[in-house]
Amino acid sequence: MTDHHRPWRGVLVATALPLRDDLCVDYDKYAEHCAWLVDNGCDGVVPNGSLGEYQVLTPEERAKVVETAVAAIGGPRVMPGVAAYGSAEARRWAEQARDAGCHAVMLLPPNSYRADERSVLAHYAEVAKAGVPIVAYNNPIDTKVDLVPELLAKLHGEGYIHAVKEFSGDVRRAYRIAELAPELDLLIGADDVLLELAIAGAKGWVAGYPNALPAASVELYRAAVDGDLGTARKLYEQLHPLLRWDSRVEFVQAIKLSMDIVGRYGGPVRPPRVPLPPDQEAAVRAATEKAVAAGLA
Repeated sequence: MTDHHRPWRGVLVATALPLRDDLCVDYDKYAEHCAWLVDNGCDGVVPNGSLGEYQVLTPEERAKVVETAVAAIGGPRVMPGVAAYGSAEARRWAEQARDAGCHAVMLLPPNSYRADERSVLAHYAEVAKAGVPIVAYNNPIDTKVDLVPELLAKLHGEGYIHAVKEFSGDVRRAYRIAELAPELDLLIGADDVLLELAIAGAKGWVAGYPNALPAASVELYRAAVDGDLGTARKLYEQLHPLLRWDSRVEFVQAIKLSMDIVGRYGGPVRPPRVPLPPDQEAAVRAATEKAVAAGLA
């Protein structure tokens, strides 16, 4: 069950957004998807993350996505991404999430330019004024701003953040973060370092591949954090050919394709994203079909 005081704990799926053939958002399908994920053991959803293609949504669409998720599964289970180029806009998205009934939000650092430490602190300070707990999102690969453990400890010490989604892929950081900020919750931020970060004490997983394989993914996460390494290692090895796509440029297309293959609705992506090239499509298809054959769907 959701921890109402720490709603970022557990398996929170960064939801893919169903688009119709004309590329309009299918809100009914999205509501159904959120409910299906919770029915399959996930603790909640993260709308408007990078997997949700928030950068190519209109403000009206972006707000309605949050409201749709809240109506489907309840505000405490919904932790929207509130990233924006400007701190004022990110704060407005945090206020929108708060007013919609959400209990936490996820925030990237400034990423329209390579922000220094002062800019990062100012950004989180501004968005924290919305009064909703913030989970920082460290993605130095895509944003070129690295929330190193020392900076995370500062942000936490100022009371701006309560947890961090760690996407750097550098699992060594988990131990340094725990030393510098023992009360800061570490969340697994990339699917293909799940086992390593779970062993290192992660309290949650902001997850991609559960969009297609929620039950098996939740089983993997629970086994890993419970220390049942026999179960976790076997599942991790079976799922890793898919999980590693979460750290690739084409992760949105890959996950949507896997959703289509397992009988869900993945559907198309909006430009500037384009469909996978044939070799990548074949690789995702083969890995997904193998997982289905192994009973993981």
